[in-house]
Amino acid sequence: MNSQKKASGLNIIIVGCGRVGATLAEQLTAEGHDITVVDKSAEKVAELTAMYDIMGIVGNGASFGVQIEAGIKEANLIVAVTESDELNLLCCTVARRVGNCAAIARVRDPDYSIEIGYLRDKLGLALIINPELEASREMARILCLPTALEIESFAHGQAELVKFKLTSGNILCGMSIASIGAKTENILVCAIERNGKVFIPNGGDVLEAGDIVAFVAPRKVARAFFKKIGSKSHQVKDTLIVGGGSTAYYLAKQLIHLGTKVTIIEKNKERCNRLADLLPNAVIINGDGTDEALLREEGIESVESFVPLTDKDEENIFLNLYANRVSKANIKVITRIKSITFKDIIDNLDLGSLVYPRYITTRAIIAYVRAKKASRSSGIETLSYIFNHRVEAIEFRVQEDVPNLTDVTLMDLNLKSSVLITFINRHGKIIIPSGQDCIKPGDTVMIATTKKGFSELTDILDK
Repeated sequence: MNSQKKASGLNIIIVGCGRVGATLAEQLTAEGHDITVVDKSAEKVAELTAMYDIMGIVGNGASFGVQIEAGIKEANLIVAVTESDELNLLCCTVARRVGNCAAIARVRDPDYSIEIGYLRDKLGLALIINPELEASREMARILCLPTALEIESFAHGQAELVKFKLTSGNILCGMSIASIGAKTENILVCAIERNGKVFIPNGGDVLEAGDIVAFVAPRKVARAFFKKIGSKSHQVKDTLIVGGGSTAYYLAKQLIHLGTKVTIIEKNKERCNRLADLLPNAVIINGDGTDEALLREEGIESVESFVPLTDKDEENIFLNLYANRVSKANIKVITRIKSITFKDIIDNLDLGSLVYPRYITTRAIIAYVRAKKASRSSGIETLSYIFNHRVEAIEFRVQEDVPNLTDVTLMDLNLKSSVLITFINRHGKIIIPSGQDCIKPGDTVMIATTKKGFSELTDILDK
């Protein structure tokens, strides 16, 4: 194993070698960082160190001695993603006392969700990430605009990136990107998937039926756009959720606040009683959500949306397929996938909106790592992946003048290929840019690209 820090990377300790820890090790190693993983399981540590050029320590990540052995005094960052919220917080607390590094903890228990800001500040942590809460927010955004496959938020909620499938007969079929921009204000198509291939379009590219299209727009413009092209634009009126875990609770709470009727089917009677106390405005059913008769009894054929949130990916996928087959109401289905096994097959099943909590956690951490690595002039504000990590959508903050970048018209910028500037956020106003616009200090700027690893805005230039 390579024990020396990579020249341009950070020294990062990852505590926990589960799905998230393994994904982080893979992606952060690929981006040139020096990684040490820590886990109590010798088998998991051995598996990861055999797969990647990383160091591995077997032991309790909250132990002073184990952290010293892992190199905490030389580390730039510790990330705790074990299955225990308390252990993650303890790992970070010990690290902050022993070393001089930033710390990130994954915390999932709803009891901590209202205290995240307090815990982060009092414990001195860089980030506390709740993947179930973030996944539920992503689901709620989609259910507010069910034509969308995905919706990502940028510029503190002032801009959205929306992905949808273009169906046969839609008025956009046969239209060029340039003509769409001319006829539709404040919409910019930034990426297209066609026949399994993804590309950043130019003005001359023409949309075809079956394309999966991603566009950027100011907040609330997407709804008007879908209405204009004849697609469903109203928020769902009701939803049926199978499984009563943390994600179901977070999602139900948000939907009820938005005025959506919520029914939850949960096997565990004690959990049902708890949900009934927490969600008095929801209908809680104690039963097996994979029972066809029960699903029909609770309105699977007529409900506008359906969200299977069982602990088994296979059950969620089968429930998705079943709902789409029996629905008489053009149902909107969102499926949470915890594992990435057989991902290519899953992607080819046309399951509609898929949400991967693991990706939500890793992208937040990678965004922080890239921002920490960046120079003072610009750094990452928000990072998102679309089209299965084949496109990165990155929002950069511009903190000062940058030669050959700021106060230069976009048409005169020497951009790398497959890079598109999608919006400029100037003092809260979202600008869908033309070639005459300029980037100025104080702006945030979002780019879409099929290239990987940009950590600051100057990376978009073909130097």
